[in-house]
Amino acid sequence: MKGFFKSSIGKKVIMSVSGLFLILFLLFHLCMNLVVVFSPCAYNEVCAFLGSNWYAVAGTMVLAAGFLLHIIYAFVLTVQNRKARGKDRYDSQNLPKDVEFASKNMLVLGIIIACGLLTHFGQFWAKMMFAELAGCEGLQFGPTQGAQWINYYFHDCGGLSIALTIVYLVWFAALWLHLNHGFWSAFHTVGLSNSLWIPRLKCIAKWFSTIICAGFAFIVIWAAAGAIDTKTPCCPKGKPEVHNQCQSGHHGDKPCDKPCQGEKPCQNQGK
Repeated sequence: MKGFFKSSIGKKVIMSVSGLFLILFLLFHLCMNLVVVFSPCAYNEVCAFLGSNWYAVAGTMVLAAGFLLHIIYAFVLTVQNRKARGKDRYDSQNLPKDVEFASKNMLVLGIIIACGLLTHFGQFWAKMMFAELAGCEGLQFGPTQGAQWINYYFHDCGGLSIALTIVYLVWFAALWLHLNHGFWSAFHTVGLSNSLWIPRLKCIAKWFSTIICAGFAFIVIWAAAGAIDTKTPCCPKGKPEVHNQCQSGHHGDKPCDKPCQGEKPCQNQGK
C-alpha cells in the first residue's frame, strides 16, 4: 500500500479523490451563496449558522487539507511528467490531436484558480469566519453580514468593484476549464475508463462545470448590478412589536416603522 501511494498512479488517485471532494464543496458553496439572490437576510442567517462553530472550523480545516493535497500532487505529477517526456514535451507535433486545451494547461489553470481563491479568502473568509474567531473589531460590517460584504465589494467600491467583477469572471472561466476536464478525468483515474462511460462523464462534466461557474458568475453580476437589497432591515428573532403591528396593519397612531424584509408595509399609515 505504501508503494502504491508513491507510484504515479497512486498520486493520480490522491489528486483525483481530493479533486472530487473539492467539487462537492463547490456544489454546496454555490447552493449556499444563491440564497443571497432571493433573500439577503436569509443568507446572513446562513452565514451566522456557518460561523465560528466547531463543525464549521473542522470543515474548513478538512477543506484546506484537501486543497493542499490537490495542489501539491498536481505540482509533483507535472514535474514527473515533464521529466519523463524530456525534450519531447516541446514538440507539438507529437501531441495527439484530441488533447484538450485544459488537459495541456491544467497546472496553469490551477494556479489562476489558487490566486483567485486567495483573493476570495482575503475578502470574505478573513472578514467573516476568521474575524469572528479572532474577535476582530472595527470592520465595515459584522462577520455574519455576508450580503453586505458581497454588496460592498462588487457594487459599492466604484472602480474597484468593476475590477473585482472582471477578476472574478476570469477566475470562473479558468475554473470552468479546470472542472470540465478534471471532473471526468478524476473518474477515469479511479477506474471508469471504458468507452461507454467516458463520453457520458464528459457530457456530465460540461453540464456540471457550466452550472457551477454560471451560478457563481450570476451572483457576482447580480451584486455588481446593485440588485442585492441591503438597506431593508432584517427581522431579528423576537422582533420589535412595531414590526408585528405594521404587518397586521393595526398600529394606532404610531408611525409605521420601515418593514423588515418579507413583511408587508402598513396599510393604514397616517390614519
